[in-house]
Amino acid sequence: MPHIIVKLWPGRSEGLKKELADEIARVVADKAKVDLGDVSVAIEEVAREDWREEVYEKDILAKQHMLYKKPEY
Repeated sequence: MPHIIVKLWPGRSEGLKKELADEIARVVADKAKVDLGDVSVAIEEVAREDWREEVYEKDILAKQHMLYKKPEY
């Protein structure tokens, strides 16, 4: 606890994804007042052509009541 899933288009290096996951984990641990070892971060690559159906419709539109930061597109 907590577990964060980041979804983004493919194309980032493994090193960049690791840096991103580490930074997200540090911020979440600090702000949520939990141990860094209790935070997990997954990165899921979603193809651009699948984004609308797989992410926008399922995770953004369908779960608007859960969003604290909404996209501006």
